[in-house]
Amino acid sequence: QLQLVESGGGLVQPGGSLRLSCAASGFTLDAYPIGWFRQAPGKEREGVACISNSGDRTNIADSVKGRFTISRDNAENTVYLQMNSLKPEDTAVYYCATVSPLKLMFRLCVPSEPGYWGQGTRVTVSS
Repeated sequence: QLQLVESGGGLVQPGGSLRLSCAASGFTLDAYPIGWFRQAPGKEREGVACISNSGDRTNIADSVKGRFTISRDNAENTVYLQMNSLKPEDTAVYYCATVSPLKLMFRLCVPSEPGYWGQGTRVTVSS
């Protein structure tokens, strides 16, 4: 079965850090640009960060710029989202998904259709 699997979420205090992982199962990730998206209760889904399949191009949302970093290790078939200086407003379910390579060239994180999504990992930032 082809799928993406996120991990690394949890409860963290404001100012803390987490690293999320997105691993591919059943296919090789290095052919796909990948994005991280999040959805908080009652809010629309937001694109957080995207990375090209080779890792040479990234796009980070203004809301997390300077705090979040996206990277990938194609040898490990995994994409990472390093989240530092976390704020309560970062609380959400975080998903990884394949994204459109063409849109990423224009610095847009848009899920590809058809594409793959993970099941999500919950991040809660609270004291």
